[in-house]
Amino acid sequence: MSKPKLIYFDFAGSRGEECRIALHLGGIDFEDVRISRAEWPELKPVTPCGTLPVFELPGKAALSDTNAILVYIGRQCGLHPKDNYEAAFHESIMGYAEDLRHKVGPTLRITDEAQKRAEREELARNFLPGWGQNVENMLGPHPFVGGAAINVVDLKLYMIVRWFASGSVDYIPATVFDHCPRLKQVYLSVGAHAGVKAWLERTA
Repeated sequence: MSKPKLIYFDFAGSRGEECRIALHLGGIDFEDVRISRAEWPELKPVTPCGTLPVFELPGKAALSDTNAILVYIGRQCGLHPKDNYEAAFHESIMGYAEDLRHKVGPTLRITDEAQKRAEREELARNFLPGWGQNVENMLGPHPFVGGAAINVVDLKLYMIVRWFASGSVDYIPATVFDHCPRLKQVYLSVGAHAGVKAWLERTA
């Protein structure tokens, strides 16, 4: 292996996509390995934690855990704060974003439509508005979390908001975060970033 390899499912969302965008913004030439759901059962036992994404570096043990991958990329490419406190602050928001995914994720596997609707409507009434407000309270009046410059935490928040704003999660309104103007500003700023736009246009 002569260059880094990122392994994730073959779709432009969630944990894998935020890592892909970070690598692109950092100018890192990487092998973008996209697997199908059908391939996952065979691959899962040989991944470090039984999860994706997996990030492989030449001569190193493979990295798992999305936030660990993002922080590594960010530190290498100037997309994560050098100050220890600021880095921890960003990482706390990243961890909170993963809390949301762990809360919403089980509803993606519900096959009974009535149960799915009930659980997602409950998330839309209580959990998601509260999650958004907590993030809102941590943000300042800036384009990005850390101010004027984009960081990996911004990519993570972008992917979370985009997930719901797309309207693709049944029974959860696309407007679920409209009460959070600073969070929406981060989302819009990331979407308008030239490097992010270039990646999305290239992979559309």
